[in-house]
Amino acid sequence: MAADLEAEVQAIDKSLLECSAEEIAVKWLQANDLQKEVYQHLAYYVPKIYCRGPNPAPQREDMLAQHILLGPMEWYLCGEDPAFGFPKLEQANKPSHLCGRVFKVGEPTYSCRDCAVDPTCVLCMECFLGSIHREHRYRMTTSGGGGFCDCGDTEAWKEGPYCQKHELNTSETAEEEDPLVHLPEDMVARAYNIFAIAFKYAVDILTWEKENELPGLEMIEKSDTYYCMLFNDEVHTYEQVIYTLQKAVNCTQKEAIGFATTVDRDGRRSVRYGDFQYCDQAKSVIVRNTSRQTKPLKVQVMHSSIVAHQSFGLKLLTWLGSVIGYSDGLRRILCQVGLQEGPDGENSSLVDKLMLYDSKLWKGARNVYHQLFMSSLLMDLKYKKLFAIRFARNYERLQSDFMKDDHDREFSIADLSIQIFTVPSLARMLITEENLMTTIIKTFMDHLRHRDIQGRFQFERYTALQAFKFRRVQSLILDLKYVLISKPTEWSDDLRHKFLEGFDAFLELLKCMQGMDPITRQVGQHIEMEPEWEAAFTLQMKLTLVISMMQDWCALDEKVLIEAYKKCLTVLMQCHSGFTDGEQPIVLSMCGHSVETIRYCVSQEKVSIHLPVSRLLAGLHVLLSKTEVAYKFPELLPLSELSPPMLIEHPLRCLVLCAQVHAGMWRRNGFSLVNQIYYYHNVKCRREMFDKDIVMLQDVVQQNNTLIEEMLYLIIMIVGERFSPGIGQVNATDEIKREIIHQLSIRPMAHSELVKALPEDENRETGMESVIEEVACFKKPGLTGRGLYELKPECARNFNLYFYHFSRAEQSKAEEAQRKLKRQNREDTALPPPALPPFCPLFASLVNILQSDVMLCIMGTILQWAVEHNGYAWSESMLQRVLHLLGMALQEEKQHLENLSEENVVTFTFTQKISKPGEAPNNSPSILAMLETLQNAPHLEVHKDMIRWILKTFNTIKKLRESSSTSPVAETEGNIMEESSRDKDKAERKRKAEIARLRREKIMAQMSEMQRHFINENKELFQQTLEELDTSTSGVHENSPVISDAKLTALGPEQTRVAEHRQVVMCILCQEEQEVKVDSRAMVLAAFIQRSTVLSKNRNKIIPDPEKHDPLFMHPDLSCGTHTGSCGHIMHAHCWQRYFDAVQAKEQRRQQRLRVHTSYDVENGEFLCPLCECLSNTVIPLLPPPRVLFNRLDFSGQPNLAQWIKTISQQIKALYLLQNEDGASNSANSEKMDQLQLPEGFRPDFKPKNPYSESIKEMLTTFGTATYKVGLKVHPNEEDPRVPIMCWGSCAYTIQAIERILADEDKPLFGHLPCRQDDCLTSLTRFAAAHWTVSSLSAVQGHFCTLLASLVPNEKNGNLPCILDIDMFHLLVSLVLSFPAIHCQDFSGVSLGTGDLHLFHLVTMAHIIQILLTSSTEENGMDQEDTNGEEEVAVLTLYKFLCQCTGSALKEISSGWHLWRNLKAGIMPFLRCSALFFHYLNGVPAPSELQVNGTNQFEHLCSYLSLPNNLTCLFQENSEILNTLIESWCSNSEVKRYLEGKRHAISYARESNKLIDLPDDYSCLINQASNFSCPKSGGDKSRAPTLCLVCGTMLCSQSYCCQTELEGEDVGACTAHTYTCGSGVGIFLRVRECQVLFLAGKTKGCFYPPPYLDDYGETDQGLRRGNPLHLCKERFKKIQKLWQQHSITEEIGHAQEANQTLVGIDWQHL
Repeated sequence: MAADLEAEVQAIDKSLLECSAEEIAVKWLQANDLQKEVYQHLAYYVPKIYCRGPNPAPQREDMLAQHILLGPMEWYLCGEDPAFGFPKLEQANKPSHLCGRVFKVGEPTYSCRDCAVDPTCVLCMECFLGSIHREHRYRMTTSGGGGFCDCGDTEAWKEGPYCQKHELNTSETAEEEDPLVHLPEDMVARAYNIFAIAFKYAVDILTWEKENELPGLEMIEKSDTYYCMLFNDEVHTYEQVIYTLQKAVNCTQKEAIGFATTVDRDGRRSVRYGDFQYCDQAKSVIVRNTSRQTKPLKVQVMHSSIVAHQSFGLKLLTWLGSVIGYSDGLRRILCQVGLQEGPDGENSSLVDKLMLYDSKLWKGARNVYHQLFMSSLLMDLKYKKLFAIRFARNYERLQSDFMKDDHDREFSIADLSIQIFTVPSLARMLITEENLMTTIIKTFMDHLRHRDIQGRFQFERYTALQAFKFRRVQSLILDLKYVLISKPTEWSDDLRHKFLEGFDAFLELLKCMQGMDPITRQVGQHIEMEPEWEAAFTLQMKLTLVISMMQDWCALDEKVLIEAYKKCLTVLMQCHSGFTDGEQPIVLSMCGHSVETIRYCVSQEKVSIHLPVSRLLAGLHVLLSKTEVAYKFPELLPLSELSPPMLIEHPLRCLVLCAQVHAGMWRRNGFSLVNQIYYYHNVKCRREMFDKDIVMLQDVVQQNNTLIEEMLYLIIMIVGERFSPGIGQVNATDEIKREIIHQLSIRPMAHSELVKALPEDENRETGMESVIEEVACFKKPGLTGRGLYELKPECARNFNLYFYHFSRAEQSKAEEAQRKLKRQNREDTALPPPALPPFCPLFASLVNILQSDVMLCIMGTILQWAVEHNGYAWSESMLQRVLHLLGMALQEEKQHLENLSEENVVTFTFTQKISKPGEAPNNSPSILAMLETLQNAPHLEVHKDMIRWILKTFNTIKKLRESSSTSPVAETEGNIMEESSRDKDKAERKRKAEIARLRREKIMAQMSEMQRHFINENKELFQQTLEELDTSTSGVHENSPVISDAKLTALGPEQTRVAEHRQVVMCILCQEEQEVKVDSRAMVLAAFIQRSTVLSKNRNKIIPDPEKHDPLFMHPDLSCGTHTGSCGHIMHAHCWQRYFDAVQAKEQRRQQRLRVHTSYDVENGEFLCPLCECLSNTVIPLLPPPRVLFNRLDFSGQPNLAQWIKTISQQIKALYLLQNEDGASNSANSEKMDQLQLPEGFRPDFKPKNPYSESIKEMLTTFGTATYKVGLKVHPNEEDPRVPIMCWGSCAYTIQAIERILADEDKPLFGHLPCRQDDCLTSLTRFAAAHWTVSSLSAVQGHFCTLLASLVPNEKNGNLPCILDIDMFHLLVSLVLSFPAIHCQDFSGVSLGTGDLHLFHLVTMAHIIQILLTSSTEENGMDQEDTNGEEEVAVLTLYKFLCQCTGSALKEISSGWHLWRNLKAGIMPFLRCSALFFHYLNGVPAPSELQVNGTNQFEHLCSYLSLPNNLTCLFQENSEILNTLIESWCSNSEVKRYLEGKRHAISYARESNKLIDLPDDYSCLINQASNFSCPKSGGDKSRAPTLCLVCGTMLCSQSYCCQTELEGEDVGACTAHTYTCGSGVGIFLRVRECQVLFLAGKTKGCFYPPPYLDDYGETDQGLRRGNPLHLCKERFKKIQKLWQQHSITEEIGHAQEANQTLVGIDWQHL
C-alpha cells in the first residue's frame, strides 16, 4: 500500500509541476466570469495537492500550493512576475508609523507606568528599547499570544508614542489621505476581484456545515476517501485523549501523544484515513470511550476533499495577510472587501460571517483569521472604526457564543474587545452611537438570571456549569472597565445622554445586588450547609473598580453628577420602599431628647453586607462636596426628601453586624460607608439624628460589652476618618501616605506586600512610589530574604491606633510594635490620637458629636464604671476607646483655638463641658475629676501615660483660652504644678528601674550558684566531655608543643611523627560512647555518594557499557567522577543497620497503602540522617589512622628512586610469573622460578592477617560496594575487582572538588573547612587506604602493577593510556593506596613511607612533563623579571631535553621565566590536592603558613610534601633513570599525534567550572526564550522554555513533544538533559516563570528562588508584578556554590521534607 502511494505521489508531481502560473493568470485576465474560472481551477487542483494520505506533508503541500494555486493569484494581482511586482509595491508604499507586531506566546511585552493610557498599552521589545520609556517606571510581562504592539498609536501614550524606528515614518503629509492613490487603477480593480474571490472562498469553506459536499466546488471524480477528524476541547485531559486514541485507532503511545499534541495546538487532527466505514468505526469508539464522565470528544468523519479545501482556505487567509503587508492600498482594499454588505442585508459581510461563526471553528482556524483581522482591520484607522461598529452591534451574540464555547477567552473573537474598547476615541464613539455601555450591562444581566422574590441576584447552590458560565460572565465586567478606562475631556449632549442611560442600566445591576445573600443569625444548632458566598463577593470585587470609575466619570461634569445623584437616590428609595424585613417604628428617649426610630434586632433578622447602591450614593455625595456643586446649586438637589432613618438604616445594620468586616474587607467601600454616616449627620439636625444612632446602638448594649466597644470605635471612625478628598481638606497623596504609615507601623514590609495592602486604581497603580520616600527608608536585602521599607521615626506621630483599615490582629500588632519603639526610645508609652486635617465645610459640623450631651453622658458613665471598678460592666478596651475620644476632642479644640481669627468665636467648648459635674439628682463627678482619680488607680497601669497626656493637653488648652484675658501669675502657677508633677514622675520611674535591676542581679546570682552545684555533683561527667572536646577537634590543633617548632613533613621516611590520640565518639542513635579502635564494633558516618560532572571538561563522554568499563585510569578531562559527602553524624554500625531496616519496612508498608514518592528512595539505599534529616545513601566506617598498621620496622638503609624502581620491577616480575604458574603449574615454569632470584626479603606466598574486627570489615565492604554501584551505575557486587578502584577514585575526586572550592573562594588550604567536610575527608581517605584489606590481594596487586606500568613501562603491560590522558592526582592516590598490597610481602626492611615518597616524586615528575608538553606558552611582552634564576635555567634545560625526545616537534621557547611561571601555576592544584591527601592519610598537622593566605604558598607546600623548591632538581637527582622514562613517555604515538596537532589535550592548570553567564537584564532572557522553538514539533513555540545553567542549552520542558525514553521510562527534556549534562543532577532556569529548578534523578526536584531581583530587592516568581528584574550576582554565586559543593541533591531533600507538596510533583516530566 505504502509503495503504491509513493509512486502515485511522484506520478502526480510531474503533471502538476508542468502547470504554469503565468499562463493561468493570463487566462483569468481574459475570463468573463472570473469567479467561476478560479473556482474550477481550485476544485480541480486543491484535492490533488492537499490531503493525499494519512499524514500531512507540509513541505510538499506548501511548495505545490505556491506554484499552482497562489502563484497565478500573485501574477494576476501584479500583472507581472510577483518577484518584481511586490518589491515595487513595497517601495511605493509609505512605511506605517504603527508597529502592529502581533505577539507570539511568551514574548516579552513592556508597558510604561508613567505614560501608558491604560495597562493594556504595550510595546514589543524592539520598540521599547528604542523608546523614551526604558528610562521610566516600566512593567514587563510575557504575552499570552495575540495582541499587538501599540507603538505609533498616539491614543495609547501620554507621551513618547513613537520609538526611534517608527518616528521616521511620521511624515508631514495629511494623515487622512487615501492609500489607494499610490496604486495604479487597473491594479486596484484586479485586487478587488481576486481579494473578493479568495476571501469569499475561504469564508465559505471554513463556515461550511455539510460533511461531504462542497460550496460551488464540485469535484470531477469523487473518491471514497475520508478522514476521521478529532477536535480539541478544554474538558478532556491529555491522558484521556491519548488512552482513547490508542484504543480507537490502534496506534502506539508515541503516535497518540503526537496526535494529542497537534490537537491541542491546532485544534484538530485527522486520526484515521480511509473509506467512510473505516473512519466511522474509529469515530464511534472515541465517542463511546469519552462520553462516560463528560460530554464526548468532538469527532467528525469528513470527506478528504473538504479537508483539503479547508486546509487551503487557511493557507489563503495567511497569504492575504502577507500580501497586504506590501502596501497600505492593498490593505484598504481587503478591508473594504471584508466589510462590504452581502446581498442578505444585516450581518452578511464576510467579516460578520466569520465573527459569528467563531465559536464553531477550531483553534487553528481561529488563530489564522484573528491574525488576519489584526493585520488588516485593526491596522487601518478608517476601517478599525467601521469594524468596531460591527463588533459592538454583534456584541451580544458574540458574548453568548463565548459563554457556550468551551475554549478559553484568548482563542475567542470576543477577546478582540481589548483591542477596540481601550482606544479612547472608539470607546466614546461606541458609547454615543451604539449605546455600548447599556449593551454590555444588559448582556451581563441577561446571563445572570437567578433572582429571588425581591429581584436580587441569587447564587445559592451553584452547579458546576453555572459556575463556569459565571467565570465567563466576568469578562464582560472587564469590557466595561476597558470602555470606562479613559475619561472624557469634553462632554457632548449625546455623550451625557448615553452615559446616563448606561448609568441607569448600571443602577439596575446594583439594585439586583443591594441586599443579596442576606444572612440570618443561627440559633441553637450549627448551620447545615455552608451558603455559597463566593460568587457574590467575586461579583462585588470585580465591580469595585467599575463603581469607582463611574464615580470618576460623574465627577467630570456637574450636570451628569446631579442627574446621577438623583437617579441613585430614587433607586435607593425603591430598594427600601416598605419595611419588609420585620422592622417596626418605635420611640425612645434619653438625656431629655426623644426620637422616633425603627426597632430592628440585628441578631434575629436578616442582614446583608452587599449594599452597592448605598455606597455609590455615598461616593457621589463626597463628589458633591469636593466639586462644590452642593453650594452652587442647592435648589437642584433633593436634599430635603432624605429620610434619615431610611438611609442610615442598612449601613448601620451592617456595621452592627460587623464593624470590623467593613474595615477589613471592603478597602474602598468601607470608606464610602463612613461617608454616608458623615453625611446623614449633616443633613437634618445633628442632635436628633445622632441621638438616633446612639439610641439605636444603645438598644443593643444590654447584649454585651463588645457592642459598646464597636459603637465607640464607629464614632472614632466617623469623626476621625477625614483623609478622603472631599471630606477632609486633603489631597489623594495624603490618603496614600497615611495608608503606608499605618501598614509600616505594624512591621517593616517589602514593596510587594505594601502594594497588595494598598487599593489599586483602574490602571493597576497605587500611587505608592510618589510618596514612599517621604515616609519610609529602604533596607537592601542580604543573600536571602527581600528588601524592606521601614517607617521613618518622625512619621510615628501620625499613628492612629484606631485606623479604620486595621483588622483586629493588625491593630494589636501595631499597638505592640509602637509601644515597644517608644520604650526603646525611653519615651512614655501613650499613643495619643494624631492631629487631623480640618473637615470640608459640608462636613464641618460633624465634630460636634464629640461634645453632644449623649456622647458626654456615655463617656461619663464608662469612666464611672472604671472608677468604681465593678468588673461586669466595663472592659479595658472600652476605657481605651473613651480615652482616645477624649484625646480627639482635645486635639480638635486645640486646633480650633490655634487657627482662631478675630471675628470667629470657637463654638467647640469641650474643656468646659468635661469640667462640669453632672446635674441633680445623681450629681456625678465631672469627667475631669474622674480622670484625675483614675490617674493613680493601680489596676490601670497601662493607661496611665495616656491619662497623663490628656490632663497635660487639657492644661495647655486652658492656658490658650486664658492667654488673652488673664494675668501671667495664674500661668506660672499652672506651670509649677505641672513641673512638680513631672519631677515626681521621673523620680518614681527611676526608683522602679532601680528595683528591677536589683531583682535581675539577684536572679542571675542564684542561677550561677545552681550551675556550680550541678557541675560539682556530676564531676566525672564533665571531665569526660572536656577530654572528648580535646580529642575530637581536628588534626590542626593537635600539635603537641614538641613538634611545633620543627619542620612538618607529611610523607616519606622523614615524616613527622605524631603522637597517637584516642578518638572517642558518641552514637546519635543510642547515645553510647565508644573509642574508635581496630578491633571494636564499627562506628559509621552517614554519607551520600553521587556521580558528578562539576569538574568535567567534557560532558558529552558516555560510557558505552558500564558492565565492561575499566575505570582504572581517570582521564584528565574528569568527564564524570564519584563524589562523597557527609553530614558528619556518627552512629554504631549495628544501630544504623536497625534504623535502616525500620525505614525499609515502613516504606514497604507505605507503598502498599499509597503510591507517592518520599524525598528519599529506599530501593536505592537512601535514607535521611536520623539527626539532621540530610539525604544519605550509605555509611563510611570510622577508622584509626590505617598506615600505622601496615608499617613495619625500617632497619635497612632507604634506597633511592632508581634502586627502588628496580626492586619494585623485580617484585612485579616475580608476581607475574607466580600468577602464570598458578595458571599452569608445570615443571618448565618452576625451573623459571628458580632462575628468577626473588628480590631479597620478598615473600610472595605471605598472606597478611586482616587487623580489623568483623563488624568493621563488613562496613568496609558495604561502603566500597556502594561507591562501586553508584559510580558505575551497575548492580552491587562486592567481589568485582573494580570496587577498590572506585573507592580510590572517589577519594581523589572529592579532594579535587574541595581544593577547587577553596581556591575559587581564595581561602587557605587548611583550617577553613567546615568540620563536616573535614570529618568526611578524614574518614574517606582512611577508608580508601584500608579498603584493600577486604579486597582480593592479587586483584589489588594487579591494579598496582598496571598503574605503575603507565609510568615505568614493563614488557607485560602494553596498550596503556599515554601520559597526556591520565589524571595524575587520581593516579597518585591509586598508587599510594594500592602499594601496601605489595609492600606487605616485602620483609627487606624498606619502609612504607619510602615507597610513598618515591611514588609521589615519580607522579610529580610525570605531571611536570605533562604540563610542559601541553603548556601553550605565548612569549608575550609581560614584564620579565631577571631570567637567570637557577629554577629558570633548570627548567629551560629540561624543556630542551624534551624537545630532543619529541624530535623537536615542540615550539622553541627561549624564556625560562615564562616556563617556570607556567609550571608553577600549572602544578599548584596538584600540590594542593596532594597536601590534603597526605595530611588526611598520615595525620601530620599542616604547618601554620598553610593555614593563612600568604605569599610563598608554593615553597611551604614543597617543604610539607618533602619536595625541593626547585622542582627540576628531581630530574637532576635521578637523571640516569628518568632520561629513559621521559624518552619512553614521549615516544608514545598519541603524544606524537598531539604535537602534530592531530588531537586535543587538556592543558594545566584546569580552569574551574562556573555556571553560565547570565545577562544583567532579565528581559534579554525572555526574548531569547520567545525566539526558541521546540526542536521536535516543527518550529512551534515552546510553552515552557527552560535554560540549563550548567551548559547554557535551552530546552522545551514540561511538554509531551520533547519527552524521551530513559531507562524504560518517559521523561521530559530537563530530566533527560540532567543525565547527559550533570549525570543526574541539573540546575535550570524556567524563563517564563523566573524560577530556578533543581532536579536530581527522576523523582527529586524543587524550586529555588531565582537570582533576579527587582529594584526593591524582591524576586518575582511567575513574573506577576512585572517590575524590571536585574541579576543579583551574590545570589547567583550562592547557587553556583551549592552546585560546586555538590549540595543540590541535599538542598532538594531538605526542601521536599519541609514542603510535602513538592513530593507529589512528577519531576521526571519537566
